Amino acid sequence: MSDLGGLPHVQPMLAVSGSLPSATADEHFGYELKWDGVRAVAYIPGDGSLTLLTRNDNDVTAQYPELAPLGEALAATPCVLDGEIVALGPDGRPSFADLQRRMNLTKAAVIERLSAEVPVDYMAFDVMHLAGRDTTREPYEERRTRLEGLDVNGPRWSTPPYWSGHGEQALELTREHGLEGLVAKRLTSAYLPGRRSDSWLKIKNVRTQEVLIGGWTQGEGRRRGALGALLVGIPGPDGLRYAGSVGTGFSEHALERLQELLDPLERETSPFNGPVADRHVRSADVHWVEPELPGEVAYAEWTSAGKLRHPVWRGLRMDKPPPRGKRRGRAA
Repeated sequence: MSDLGGLPHVQPMLAVSGSLPSATADEHFGYELKWDGVRAVAYIPGDGSLTLLTRNDNDVTAQYPELAPLGEALAATPCVLDGEIVALGPDGRPSFADLQRRMNLTKAAVIERLSAEVPVDYMAFDVMHLAGRDTTREPYEERRTRLEGLDVNGPRWSTPPYWSGHGEQALELTREHGLEGLVAKRLTSAYLPGRRSDSWLKIKNVRTQEVLIGGWTQGEGRRRGALGALLVGIPGPDGLRYAGSVGTGFSEHALERLQELLDPLERETSPFNGPVADRHVRSADVHWVEPELPGEVAYAEWTSAGKLRHPVWRGLRMDKPPPRGKRRGRAA
């Protein structure tokens, strides 16, 4: 565990997937934008330093040097913040594809170059410890007031606003601007470290699913001989269940990075717990791999055969624990 400067270690609270609260419950919720980035808890001990830990407790501070001045900006008030690291595109919208270019880097020269080319921002949305005081038991509404009093606003960090009630209008706003969705938080809810609670609801405009990569097939045309599509699955008590082939959504950088990571994981046999029944895939053409790389796909719906319809690759999710057999949405 990284040195947190005497601050308590706090695992982030997690939301459940859901729909907008009913009209009668609407006024009891606060609504925040759902950021398409990497969840990170910021530890600011008051000595000018900053430590950023992901959900997996990976220390990613060195990967985002442009965020380091946040520690100095809040040095007068030691605190632990919850927030999201995002890469904003030219249109001001979060781009997970751009953020992927900043993730899992280790070489200082590359980090320095990309921090100028693809800078990130830290969006703070909660405070769990403030000036020696544990705030996790306080209601969300009070914590937000404390957070806004901190004035977490600077060159590469901010405290986005939230809406008290008016969930339908807030969700419509996210649709109009092409954003991922909302998180609805009960105004009276305490912060429950490391727990998933229906006091917080994720309301998405697109469906996403966390998967593990179990193999890949070669592409056609420009991609001939290189990665063309990923074979993905969802782990469960009976092993890795095949969920479909994903052949779109890749940037050139993503393809290169995936190839780098997949080549050392190659194995002779399928990691899936049953046959890959897919007319687009011939087993003889598949490069099987150890199912160690977690990723995320967007999709239209689940088919009656239990496969993803129209899946689109969104990126690797090394910042999250591997999926645990949870399938989202309904079959067609």
